[in-house]
Amino acid sequence: MPKLAQQAISDGVHDQRARARRRIRSLLIGALTLAGSAVAPVTVAAQSGGVSASAAGAPTVKLEQAGLGEILVDSSGHTLYLFTRDRHDEDSCAKVSGCLETWPALTTTRKPVAGAHVKASLLGTIKLHGRIRQVTYAGHPLYTYALDSIRRSTFNIGSDEYGGEWFAVNAAGEAVN
Repeated sequence: MPKLAQQAISDGVHDQRARARRRIRSLLIGALTLAGSAVAPVTVAAQSGGVSASAAGAPTVKLEQAGLGEILVDSSGHTLYLFTRDRHDEDSCAKVSGCLETWPALTTTRKPVAGAHVKASLLGTIKLHGRIRQVTYAGHPLYTYALDSIRRSTFNIGSDEYGGEWFAVNAAGEAVN
């Protein structure tokens, strides 16, 4: 077979593989989106029903070592985030459609507890709705990420969604990126 024909076949196979990889990537993104959609109603139901996962007991905000240094985590070890669009003691995510489904607020009906090396004086709450209050740290409303399944995940730090960026928080109440 002539060399030019072999190259054309090779290029065709390479193009088919590239298209297959793009299709698989698209399918995976679609599947993750559907999985997120399945989680969203549970999150909304928990928040609108007056009892979220953290509201059953007082949420504990802890400090743990991650790849980017020490960051705040919830009692399950999941990264806590601040949203750059928020103002001091004001949740802007709740005003954006779909935001709280992706970035659930850390909520409570009790006073939050400061873990070791977390400054209790920087912990607070703001009214979210009804009796539900959102935990704040240094005035930053705190959020988790709905699809975080790994403790101290740093994968979503720096995400640009819903009109702002999402950063982890350190013990001083500053953004970690």
